Amino acid sequence: MSAVPEPRWRRRKEARPAEIVAAALAVFAERGFAAARLDDIALRAGVSKAALYLYFDTKEALFAAVVTEAVAPNLAPVLAAAERYDGRFADLVRFLLPTMARVVGGSSIGGVVKMVIGESRNFPELARVWHDALVGPAVAAVSGVIARCQAKGEVRPGDPRIFALELISPMLVALIWRETFAPIGAPAFDLEAVAQQHAETALRGMLTEPGP
Repeated sequence: MSAVPEPRWRRRKEARPAEIVAAALAVFAERGFAAARLDDIALRAGVSKAALYLYFDTKEALFAAVVTEAVAPNLAPVLAAAERYDGRFADLVRFLLPTMARVVGGSSIGGVVKMVIGESRNFPELARVWHDALVGPAVAAVSGVIARCQAKGEVRPGDPRIFALELISPMLVALIWRETFAPIGAPAFDLEAVAQQHAETALRGMLTEPGP
């Protein structure tokens, strides 16, 4: 005789916050922040609205949890590797950009990025949380590597933060394109292909002695 599935309301209590966060990520990506309702998120997570309020008292708190618990951990190992890196700059760029493209391209992050850009004027806390947990650390990590490689003579003189922005921006544009224009029929860009081609283009402009 097959086992009877455990009812959803008997799930381990400690699993519920993670399930609510995952549901919120999906709803935010689909509907945006203003249109997302806590009732919809609770329904997606399989909990009551009252149970959701046990863990998150506002939609803003839930968004912060989405960023810090569902999005940032995916990028944290990549950024940590960049901060520890002490090898050739070209090797790092050829690893870092495609890896970041795979991480953001294989998830719902694109929908949340579009939401933050579109709604941050009315909900500035969205931009603050996104910057402090993701954008700021990413730019800082890449800038730090660039500064170290400049000190070794590998990378041309220039503002490391601007170089970092130049490295990251094309993938962000391709991601926004996918979320904005692909749904109306425009051909999407392959994020990993964008990352790989851009890596070679950027290295030719950044390295003091560009290799093959």
